[in-house]
Amino acid sequence: MMKKILLTILIICTVATASAKTRKTLFVIIDGIPATYIERLQPPTLMDIARQGHYHRAFCGGEPGMYNETPTISAIGYTNILTGTWVNKHNVRGNDNIKANYNYPTIFRIAKDQSRPVTTAIYSSWTDNRTILLGEGRDETRNLTVDYVFDGYDNDQQRFPHQKGDLHVRAIDGQVCKDAAACISQNAPDLNWLYLWYTDDAFHINGGGDIADEAIMNVDRQMSDVWKAIREREQKHDEEWLVIVTTDHGRDHWSRHHGKQSEYERTIWMITNQRKLNRQFFRPTLSQVDINPTICQWMGFDVAQDVAFERDGISFIGTTDIYNLKATAYNQTATLTWQNDGKGSTTATVYIATTNNFSTGTPDRWIKVADVPARQGKIDIDLKNFENSKLYKFVVKTPSTTLTRWLPRT
Repeated sequence: MMKKILLTILIICTVATASAKTRKTLFVIIDGIPATYIERLQPPTLMDIARQGHYHRAFCGGEPGMYNETPTISAIGYTNILTGTWVNKHNVRGNDNIKANYNYPTIFRIAKDQSRPVTTAIYSSWTDNRTILLGEGRDETRNLTVDYVFDGYDNDQQRFPHQKGDLHVRAIDGQVCKDAAACISQNAPDLNWLYLWYTDDAFHINGGGDIADEAIMNVDRQMSDVWKAIREREQKHDEEWLVIVTTDHGRDHWSRHHGKQSEYERTIWMITNQRKLNRQFFRPTLSQVDINPTICQWMGFDVAQDVAFERDGISFIGTTDIYNLKATAYNQTATLTWQNDGKGSTTATVYIATTNNFSTGTPDRWIKVADVPARQGKIDIDLKNFENSKLYKFVVKTPSTTLTRWLPRT
């Protein structure tokens, strides 16, 4: 009897091992497309991805009037996605004169910090995405390298001379998509970032209208071979891909500019090919900063505690039970509140730090405050028990979810 049981266990383990697929990720940022345009136009490639998985609105821009309010500007939006943090942490504050705080690692840095080899690729219509935002080759990123690089076309005026209406950028997007499709087909890097630019220019130059509509439909056509390459990889190479497509910001009510905190500028959208998602993807709290932890969850990346205790988002893949952490203060009492949709008697552990050393490259001292039932959704903390500080940092952690919050004191 025991032999039969052992044989059964062996068979189950063998089948499970044989059926495990290699996980890969592609995330795509298509610049500056409002959610209303995607919903009205229903671009075929994007909708095909969404039919396999899901589409939902999300937000950018942090929280208006709060410490993490974040301008709805392109490079800032990319960095929100890359680091899983808002501007108060990553410090990218515009498209020029960028002074990124590389102490908040991008998903590329996290990938390269794994104990196993992880190959990476960037296909980008803007070279600064690699050289500045990722910080490839810089001392501050520990000389980060990207394994497959397809960019630089924005600086190649011989091949892509400037054209009226920035149509050369549209051509660059087409080349970048061709590069992505070919590289994914041939090499299948583990972590892939595709960035497409022209749609933002079309809106800036022309506002909303037929030209913007056509720009969206054209970039959707350009992406079709990339999506085809991924499906072929899944069919022929025993791979399982996470695809996330999003935008960096919305636009103003004339669909021309962006950068402020209007609802239209803050409203973005997210598409994924994955159907098995947790509730975060369908909550009003879904945002850009959720992409980094989602990719880490999907890829099985080990993330250091000090990094996890700084990220502002949570994964929309896998289990999650608490969300929407808030912090307020009255006299010397800090009150943390959160929402809970988990079941059972999950315990939430609460931590506090009275320093912000992480921002300068050294660890913070995190002090455990208490263990409380996650369903309690609230805790009062007497700050007199801790060192006086101009900034208190909090973490509420369950076995599946880590929430972070700052409480600045003036």
